[in-house]
Amino acid sequence: EMKERDWRIFREDFSIACRGGNIPFPLRSWVESSIPQAILDVISSIGYEEPSPIQRQAIPIGLQNRDVIGIAETGSGLQNRDVIGIAETGSGKTAAFVIPMLVYIQSLPPLDDNNRHLGPFALILAPTRELAQQIETETRKFAGPLGYKCVSIVGGRAVEEQQFNLREGAEIIIATPGRLKDVIDRHVLVLSQCTYIVMDEADRMVHLGFEADLTFILDALPAESLRAEDEMDLDGKPGVVQSTSGQKGKTRVTTLFSATMPPAVERLARKYLRRPAVITIAVITIGEAGRAVESVEQRVEFVLGDEKKKARLLDILNNGGFQAPIIVFVNQKKTADMVARDLSRAGWSTSTLHSGKNQEQREAALQALRTGEADVLVATDLAGRGIDVQDVSLVINFQMANTIEAYVHRIGRTGRAGKTGVAITFLTNDDSGYQLPDGQYHRSICRTGRAGKTGVAITFLTNDDDEVMYDLKQEISKSPISKVPPELARHEAAQQKVTRDMKRKRDGEDQG
Repeated sequence: EMKERDWRIFREDFSIACRGGNIPFPLRSWVESSIPQAILDVISSIGYEEPSPIQRQAIPIGLQNRDVIGIAETGSGLQNRDVIGIAETGSGKTAAFVIPMLVYIQSLPPLDDNNRHLGPFALILAPTRELAQQIETETRKFAGPLGYKCVSIVGGRAVEEQQFNLREGAEIIIATPGRLKDVIDRHVLVLSQCTYIVMDEADRMVHLGFEADLTFILDALPAESLRAEDEMDLDGKPGVVQSTSGQKGKTRVTTLFSATMPPAVERLARKYLRRPAVITIAVITIGEAGRAVESVEQRVEFVLGDEKKKARLLDILNNGGFQAPIIVFVNQKKTADMVARDLSRAGWSTSTLHSGKNQEQREAALQALRTGEADVLVATDLAGRGIDVQDVSLVINFQMANTIEAYVHRIGRTGRAGKTGVAITFLTNDDSGYQLPDGQYHRSICRTGRAGKTGVAITFLTNDDDEVMYDLKQEISKSPISKVPPELARHEAAQQKVTRDMKRKRDGEDQG
């Protein structure tokens, strides 16, 4: 029997940190959990041998039992609670919120002719259609064998088609905020009995401008998460609330997952979550912008000029020994098309993914990369989050991301699911007043072991990216096994955070 000290060491071994009070012990194995046998059988059939770190802690918290009006307690010792999960990309977090959700749905009356018009029991929100469709695929693996239906509501598809898919009802809806709001406004869907809500990639949703849509959707749900402390039952259980339909119902359970925890997401959590348990996995901590996944080795390299950048890109692809699939990130769709064209001329099979592509073309681009029809995917940040292509050996940031959060998400395309990756940053001496040393510089700045396979993420930085250089230096310096290259450490823009006002003032001085 493990004592408190043993559990503390266990959490440390898996880089799990929690706060929020009354935190249950993490899962040591699936068999020791209180998950119903039917769901355990599904987990086994999918091939999940051991829980990942985020699953070990998020599942017991997400499944802590509460009284449900009209439904007897399962007696499993699990408890439904609001959860904030902060985990690296590729950490298995989809299963971490889907498994508690399915246990919750099992405790409800079945969806039938009497209640399907009231909408789904559970809702999963994601920032992009690609991530929503990926979550739908994963959720169906678990929900399908249990007889539950999942429907995605995303842009790029006709509302009539999605209305047709909803005609028989669905226990689980996976949606992007903008399209879901549109569907609600059109009265195609109601959320009158939706009391389980998941916000995945919450930071990305806020960054993409969905905060107002999220507020609209959360306000459309039938109940607050939990009543205030003084309205709790004497035994500590939540009080019963009135739903919008006027019937007594289960208080809402809210789960929020995020790769980073910027202030905007913290504000959202404070407004809509009550007494949440906060789980932090690996190197990410509350209040920080977020750290790059530890399984990615980050490197910094200096190159001079765009032409040398293009030449260096081809040199890496032709002589670096990297196997497909490979992803190259850029900031504009015209750059994506240009890079893809240059690579094609050099003999590489490519596909592109950006906002200029329709839904069918985007799905075809990803499928081409997965099947090996394309060796290289050239993408904007549209693919920076949630797109999981197996065994990506190399990620190149041809243009530096606009924020350090986006940088973290980009390099998370490699170094996933327990495998190692490498991130290389290229700084270019563009036409600014800064003088960087001639030639190239490689430095490995972060590496951890990963199941025998390696991946590389390479970033090209120009001096036009000086607004993020300070953050990049801070990001690298957070790792105890990493070293900031002296060229970056000495760079003028890395000495203090460059604000837009400072940049405008400096540009004005240069022009004068």
